[in-house]
Amino acid sequence: MKVGFVGLGNVGGKLAGSLLRNGIDLTVLDLDPDLMAEFVARGAAKSSGPGALMRDSDVVITCLPSPAACNAVVSEMLDEVRDGKIWLEMSTTDEAEVKRLGAEVIARGGAAVDCPVSGGCHRADTGNISIFAGCDRATFERVLPILTVLGRRVLHTGELGSASVLKVMTNYLATANLLTVCEALVTMKAAGLDLATTYEAIKISSGTSFVHETESQVILNGSRDISFTMDLVKKDIGLFQDIADRSGVPLEISPLMIEIFKDGIERFGERAQSDDIIRRLEEATGLDITAPGFPAEMVDDEPEEPGYEVVPARA
Repeated sequence: MKVGFVGLGNVGGKLAGSLLRNGIDLTVLDLDPDLMAEFVARGAAKSSGPGALMRDSDVVITCLPSPAACNAVVSEMLDEVRDGKIWLEMSTTDEAEVKRLGAEVIARGGAAVDCPVSGGCHRADTGNISIFAGCDRATFERVLPILTVLGRRVLHTGELGSASVLKVMTNYLATANLLTVCEALVTMKAAGLDLATTYEAIKISSGTSFVHETESQVILNGSRDISFTMDLVKKDIGLFQDIADRSGVPLEISPLMIEIFKDGIERFGERAQSDDIIRRLEEATGLDITAPGFPAEMVDDEPEEPGYEVVPARA
């Protein structure tokens, strides 16, 4: 199977790396020629553009920073879609947009799947990330072999677009976790508690979370580097708010989170690391929320394992 991959950024580059590492015939495309050159040096081919990539591939994967970027790329691919071609959208994007573009692909005889990932760049790097997949069941079974190369746990979420809705939800929850962890760490420091002890207290308690056990470490190190930026957080939680608005749900916490990240972007810049949001509280209190012994970046120390489908329990 020949696979084309568009978007070699923080997440996409690591997903594409999993394909290369597992011997997949891979062709890459990115606006950054240095990123493409790096992958060519590792054994990938490079494409001249989106249309050529679709023409020469069985499956084309997009992993891009915004719905607008995805629209620009897929629009250029459409004339090359034929029976049997598959488009996998691995970006975190808008449900309506992925359904619109997917319908264009399907109308030309191809298949479309929205399959965003969750679990952090460190797990994308090892092939241990989780993947949601929205499409009909027959298409899911066609793409499952490649999804289990890209990730470990693969969940078929229902029709096209459903995976994007669930992914936006998980990013909303992760952001809420991040903000509460920041408040907890700063408050414990202000109350005189040791931060290493605070980290362990949270980790072994009912207050723990995936975000705490990973991101709190790079917060305490001071690097705050999780390869995810404030503008992307604002986009994702904004998409969640849009879903709630369309569904008539009067959210209370979500609007506040959006305002917090708007303020963070104004202070530190839209490309600041998302964990830099704790600096708002550091500046307000004059406290330094760092501690020795924590890593500068998140690393997945679990061995890469074959992927598998996660099947929801039903009565």
